[in-house]
Amino acid sequence: MFNLDTFKLKSRAAVVALGALAVGAIAFSSAAAASPLPLFPFMTPPEQSAPPTVQAAPSEDESAVVETPARFRRQVVSYATREAPGTVIIDTPNTYLYYVLGGGQAIRYGIGVGRDGFTWSGVQSVTKKAEWPDWTPPPEMIARQPYLPRQMAGGPGNPLGARAMYLGGTVYRIHGTNAPQSIGTHVSSGCIRLTNEDVTDLYSRVNVGTKVIVLPMDRRADSADGKRS
Repeated sequence: MFNLDTFKLKSRAAVVALGALAVGAIAFSSAAAASPLPLFPFMTPPEQSAPPTVQAAPSEDESAVVETPARFRRQVVSYATREAPGTVIIDTPNTYLYYVLGGGQAIRYGIGVGRDGFTWSGVQSVTKKAEWPDWTPPPEMIARQPYLPRQMAGGPGNPLGARAMYLGGTVYRIHGTNAPQSIGTHVSSGCIRLTNEDVTDLYSRVNVGTKVIVLPMDRRADSADGKRS
């Protein structure tokens, strides 16, 4: 016998089941759209790792700044001499240049001097001054080093540096350098070199006609405390 109440109850259950099935299908399709299943799940593509970080080599502009040792930095020291104020004295063995102030004092600069076989001594005077001078290697230097340029315009790359003071009729000069690490060494062909900062300072004090005394290698102009021995 047909039971109406039982039929209604089963119909409601069927409707609820169909509704749940529809909701599940919608949820599954949304998930599949967001993260599609692989066509062949057993063939999993390898994970892509980030490329290794490569550290760039430092550029020339980032190179370390050369620091001049304390004893070669420009400073006022005690210096007993009979020479008149304004005289320049080159202490070749100790690689110092003194600018006499008078009153027992002088300004001391660190310098680079001639290498073995290229040192000299004597008394000269400044006959010419030049800012950012051109460089014309003398014939004897060209003979020793034929690869040198015959002339080089003044500028930061020029070995004479920012300033030059020419000594008498010789080939020697007091000049700057683009190699500040050479201060305190015996490296030149006889010229006296200072850092560009120091040669600019000395240049502002020295006049044409200034007396320059270059001491020989066997004569010390000062002791360790800056006083002349």
